Amino acid sequence: MAPSRHADEGGQLQLMEPDRVEEEEECFESIDKLISQGINAGDVKKLQDAGIYTCNGLMMHTKKSLTGIKGLSEAKVDKICEAAEKLLSQGFMTGSDLLLKRKSVVRITTGSQALDELLGGGIETLCITEAFGEFRSGKTQLAHTLCVSTQLPIHMHGGNGKVAYIDTEGTFRPERIVPIAERFGMDANAVLDNIIYARAYTYEHQYNLLLGLAAKMAEEPFRLLIVDSVIALFRVDFSGRGELAERQQKLAQMLSRLTKIAEEFNVAVYITNQVIADPGGGMFITDPKKPAGGHVLAHAATIRLMLRKGKGEQRVCKIFDAPNLPEGEAISFCFDDIYMLTA
Repeated sequence: MAPSRHADEGGQLQLMEPDRVEEEEECFESIDKLISQGINAGDVKKLQDAGIYTCNGLMMHTKKSLTGIKGLSEAKVDKICEAAEKLLSQGFMTGSDLLLKRKSVVRITTGSQALDELLGGGIETLCITEAFGEFRSGKTQLAHTLCVSTQLPIHMHGGNGKVAYIDTEGTFRPERIVPIAERFGMDANAVLDNIIYARAYTYEHQYNLLLGLAAKMAEEPFRLLIVDSVIALFRVDFSGRGELAERQQKLAQMLSRLTKIAEEFNVAVYITNQVIADPGGGMFITDPKKPAGGHVLAHAATIRLMLRKGKGEQRVCKIFDAPNLPEGEAISFCFDDIYMLTA
């Protein structure tokens, strides 16, 4: 049975449940609060122009990068960081405190009961979930489904928030959102209004789009960021072994930005990745493939999912790597051209 519709009088989807509004506001400290600590409003504006909108995000930057902002001297940066430290608790905490903090993690349903069970409830906030596999293995379809399920209320296993979608391959189709929204009993137009979309054409454009997201996430309740695909533009803009080191460095910087967004705003980051031939796969492995991006991407992704085609329209998902989920456990779930069916 489809979940009941969650809309206001005008038919628009209500993202924020009243009893959670105050909780959402406490996720991060606005950069504007630095003014109360004696920081000049003009300097705060310079930080915002550089894409820094929260004190949490400020402390994720090195002093070297902050002094690179036009108009901020080393003395000013030292004063700003000192003020931010007074507003935040950036030191050690006990394991019990961390366990309590982990209760803020939201698990967003994938639309498949079997896949949710494998993931311990769904896609997690505060971390990066990577899905890799060959073409038509279900990576982008899962992204479309998450665009809708993220907007469900928390008690319906949703994220109760908006979605940001960065598309590097031109595969996002809003018309595919409509039947998925109807499946969940939601207003399709309201769902589409709560998805912000951007098409990236170069790796630099892709990174700049991430910088601009901070302003939006500081003002509105976002719960999911999708990058589909994370590696595509890097494989185009950098060629040959001569540019490999630079490519991996730029990729690491972008992945670091994704990690900071996840932790700064308590959002889930879902990235798709391509696969490449693995010459060292061994003669006993049929059609050996491995995820692109090398060790840089492997270390950045918290949870790695391997998707592959099964029999007919079936798709198989396997936990490739995860800190808190059993490795090597595989499941299968159904897939068609409209949406994933509950397994």
